[in-house]
Amino acid sequence: MLEDELKEILEKGVQRSAEDMIKTIEKLYGEVPYIFHFMKDSPELLVTKVLHNNAIVRSSKLDMKTIELISIAVSAAIRCSHCLEMHIRVASRMGISDEEIAAAMFLAANLVNASVLATATRELDEKREVCRACQIGTCEVHEKK
Repeated sequence: MLEDELKEILEKGVQRSAEDMIKTIEKLYGEVPYIFHFMKDSPELLVTKVLHNNAIVRSSKLDMKTIELISIAVSAAIRCSHCLEMHIRVASRMGISDEEIAAAMFLAANLVNASVLATATRELDEKREVCRACQIGTCEVHEKK
């Protein structure tokens, strides 16, 4: 719980709490993500980042497997190779199959593809002052009156 985490931080101090959080992260994931290594020199940032992450996971209705698959998909979609490599390793350690990992990446690729197409086609239509939805009579925003 947040109150317990805050109490422990106040008792230990930020520096020691940050060190303990790094150890916990390594036990949980089997490694320490790069960003947490980077933040070790700024324990206040590290502690608040970990508290924020913990709050998101705690409040989520998703299980850890789903969270890790989403992390893989987002890493792939934003093209962060470091994040993607780390999340694939973590997923593998969790027992997530290569097929499930591939499915997450394929979904991410499909969404990225759709995003590129949606942005590009809308831009083209705006330049030509065309609303394809209006042309088929379903656009409430641009409907001719």
